[in-house]
Amino acid sequence: MKLKLFILLIIAGIFTSCEDYLDINTDPNNPTVVPVKGLMSVNSVRTATNTANVGYSTSYFVQYLAGPNAGGNTDTHMEINANGTWVGIYNVLSNLSDMELLAEAQGAPNYVGAAKVMRAINLALLVNAWNNVPYTDAFFAQTIKPTYDNGQQLYTEIFTLLTDGIAKLQETPSALTMGADDFMFGGNLPRWIKTAHALRARYLNHLSKTSAYNPDDVLAAIANGLASNADNAKVNYTTAVWNPWGSVAVNQAGLTLDGWISEQIVQAMDGTSFGVVDPRMIFMFSRTQHGTFRGTKNGAGRDPDVVDLRLDASTLVEASYYANRTSPVLVMTYAEQKFIEAEAYLAKGAAFKPQAYAAYLAGIGAHMDMLGVATVDKDTYINDPVVSVGDANITLALVMKEKYVAMFLDPETWNDARRYNFQYTDMTIPVGLNPELNGQFSRRLQYPSSEFATNSANVPEVNLLDRIWWDQN
Repeated sequence: MKLKLFILLIIAGIFTSCEDYLDINTDPNNPTVVPVKGLMSVNSVRTATNTANVGYSTSYFVQYLAGPNAGGNTDTHMEINANGTWVGIYNVLSNLSDMELLAEAQGAPNYVGAAKVMRAINLALLVNAWNNVPYTDAFFAQTIKPTYDNGQQLYTEIFTLLTDGIAKLQETPSALTMGADDFMFGGNLPRWIKTAHALRARYLNHLSKTSAYNPDDVLAAIANGLASNADNAKVNYTTAVWNPWGSVAVNQAGLTLDGWISEQIVQAMDGTSFGVVDPRMIFMFSRTQHGTFRGTKNGAGRDPDVVDLRLDASTLVEASYYANRTSPVLVMTYAEQKFIEAEAYLAKGAAFKPQAYAAYLAGIGAHMDMLGVATVDKDTYINDPVVSVGDANITLALVMKEKYVAMFLDPETWNDARRYNFQYTDMTIPVGLNPELNGQFSRRLQYPSSEFATNSANVPEVNLLDRIWWDQN
């Protein structure tokens, strides 16, 4: 299995256009079976990798991570060039377009459906970071300078992709059988369908600031979504092909400083901000050599008394759940779905607080179970009066606090932070914040350098305070 994944990712560069692989795969007995299965493997892995790559930048914006040196560009919300992330997403979208065409031609609706769901995931990553992006004419060789589609209209496309993907996944496969080539679910089509419904709930929840938001639509999607942690959408990596966060941990261990934990997330969990100690810390980042958890203040860099750069501050380490070389990258989880459910019930009014409270507690429990927290530690935390507040006292602030912990390193938290206007307890702007932001958190990414170099006539003129279409108040 390790060798197979290694080979698939080496050949992934070949799968950048339909013409490329049709030229090289000339087996007269079965000329198109290998490309579809190969594309499935590459795309399922790289969809997870794209999720992690977006999360790498956004984890500084929401103060999961902090720069070990003062004034880091990402740490202080300066304009960053996320060219590699942009190109990586477009490579997968291009591959998925080819995969869909080939699968349709072969009568393989299972692969068509999976391709559509992955297209929705990758397109949402683009829109949520950049808003208007090339899409409609972005995947044709003759279109060298593609125009930009409207972000709001692309959300309509995301929902269409999910609807059509579910329909295709429900058809009876008549040709190719999906199996080990699917690194997300191993060919389990019901789990693909559940994930598509859960993703619909996620993207509908993004509309909470708009007149289009309808909590009943969110709950209807959840009703067909993930049933437990067993349904989590994730890709497991290997010692041959590392989890991207594992690479960060390895870099830090080798003193290429990276993956330092923000003071914000530490204080949200160590009792400083909320008065209850969260047992999940040891599963998420390291203790110092003194047995404590110690975060770094965003923008300020490490304190002068941090002498041992491996052991005097909390960082991502391979011993954690998220940052081992073989750790999974999570694309959609049951815990996230439960917090979305809690938010939707709260939006329906006070009469639905019991349902919101039950979903909130279930989200905490699901995340702790996923990490492997001992039952006694889980029960102690959940039963603490700070956490178990009762039906009548459940609030959006509590839901968002627990979701913030449960979504550690996930780019979805940046979407939450913007919807929530960064109103997390004790979250403050970093030291040395980009002065052009006028004391505010950034609301988007600047377009990458490759677009200014090759497609400048079409690149929208924006600044970091210009909001994504759903983030309007």
